[in-house]
Amino acid sequence: MTQRSLAILMNILGVIIFLTASASSATTKYKLEVQLSGNATGTVTSSPAGVECSPTCTKSYPAGTAVTLTPTAASGASFAGWSGACQGTGACSLTMNADQSAIATFDLNQSPNALNHIIFMAQENRSLDSYFGELRAYWAANGIADASFDGLPQFNPRTGIAPLHGPVPSNPGCDPAYPPPADCTIDDSSPKIDSYHLITQCIENPSPSWNESHVDFNLDDPVSETPTLNGLVWTNAHDARDIDPPYHDVKGKRTMGYYEGTDLNYYYFMASDFATSDRWFSPAMTRTQPNREYLIAATSQGYAYPIGTDQNDQALLTATTIFQELQAAGITWKIYVNPQDSSCQSDPTPQCLLTLSYVQNFEWGQDIPTDYPQNLATITQYFDDLQNGTLPQVAIIEPASSAGLDEHGSDSDQYPIDIQLGANYVSSLVNALMTSSYWKDSAFILTYDEFGGTYDHVAPQPTVSPDGIKPQDLMPGDICTQSTGPTCDFTYTGYRIPLIVVSPYAIQHYVSHTVMDTTAILSFIEQRFNLNPLTKRDAAQKSMSEFFNFSNPPWMTPPTPPAQNTNGPCYLNKLP
Repeated sequence: MTQRSLAILMNILGVIIFLTASASSATTKYKLEVQLSGNATGTVTSSPAGVECSPTCTKSYPAGTAVTLTPTAASGASFAGWSGACQGTGACSLTMNADQSAIATFDLNQSPNALNHIIFMAQENRSLDSYFGELRAYWAANGIADASFDGLPQFNPRTGIAPLHGPVPSNPGCDPAYPPPADCTIDDSSPKIDSYHLITQCIENPSPSWNESHVDFNLDDPVSETPTLNGLVWTNAHDARDIDPPYHDVKGKRTMGYYEGTDLNYYYFMASDFATSDRWFSPAMTRTQPNREYLIAATSQGYAYPIGTDQNDQALLTATTIFQELQAAGITWKIYVNPQDSSCQSDPTPQCLLTLSYVQNFEWGQDIPTDYPQNLATITQYFDDLQNGTLPQVAIIEPASSAGLDEHGSDSDQYPIDIQLGANYVSSLVNALMTSSYWKDSAFILTYDEFGGTYDHVAPQPTVSPDGIKPQDLMPGDICTQSTGPTCDFTYTGYRIPLIVVSPYAIQHYVSHTVMDTTAILSFIEQRFNLNPLTKRDAAQKSMSEFFNFSNPPWMTPPTPPAQNTNGPCYLNKLP
């Protein structure tokens, strides 16, 4: 064959290969899913055509197709922004080289000025999946219309609204060849620990602390930005074996347990009738105290541990609290605490009540008993204020931890914490508001401080540092002192936690898909009372107005919720 003939043949082969590759590429298609969210209506259209949806639509495009999505708000509404594959508040351009999903949020052009009273409360240590993972199955069983809610995938329907049914989540368990006192060992012989229904209403306390939260995020690379969420069983087994005496659950199985609508019937009813979220997170990947500092001041000022844990975290926080800001603006406020079974039960003075509030962690908080003694009150005063017309404009209700009503995991066999008793206590607080004269212009926001080391299948989300302060109290040997990575700063949220927004204005059976953390409550208060953000963190939160319909309130006559079940078994020496 001549050189010229060879060249011609090579050209022909090249054309054939190109055409074959082009044909293969043209036959590969990827799915684009668009969901609508928010408390208002709108449409999303696409170029090339194919997407025109309300509330959810999908369209498949050939690989490499450039697609532009254009949101259009309905009359009286505005486009609040994208989440998922799209970001920002304008048109979104995507290249279809993989399946992609985007959420468009539309909000009513309104403000929360109809609310004259905002009450918020954070219970203790529960993930969204552990409490509301079964919510869609509850809806199906009780004739409640389905909606998009990203709970445990085994409870999603097989057809209909996304997300759809998926396999039961699991974590690798401890190799039985290494029982205690050996540490939990994850290897090729590890069993699979599946998500399961907890029968006991009391579990031994899992840990959400800094190290554990990072190992939960990724067992093999805790400081990476790649979540695998496969370390929860290991951390809880490790901690159970490490304490003296060890917990009963040395295999760490408690973390994979969840509750259902018959266990938490009051919460399931309220989350279904009022508004909730499947993208609501704690502020930081660590334990209670720093997260509650965020809830009060939108920062922990670099603390990853409770004040006083070691020599690097002795000082009180100097950050401005929401109460300080309210006081300066002339907005009435109170902190309600429950002194039952504490030393303050017989000494309910402001000085003593301060020790039951997390505002004690702030320098300014130390002056409250002297300067604002009426603003620290017992929970009995809350009920009196509802009846006497003296409810403040903003109030926080601290958890009744001393009374064992905070839904926390149990630290010892002697003092088991029954979540049904905690939920029943919360029901008394919410029901009292719903039956009072204040109902017409109030909101009660119920959430949790952090996930408590219980399983959730959605990873913490990137966010903004509140003040640029990095963790300053990590101890020798801590994760992030040996190596560093994206999660070694306060630029990630914590894990998902439950949320219920109760108000005459709360949209009936509403689920938000907008990523927020609990500092969004502070932002909502600031929006309502024209206050400045406390830090960059609360300033970055999306508006909680999407949970409300201020133009046409659905619940001026509140529903009648069921009495919370309190007869579930409570034991710690076995599972489930």
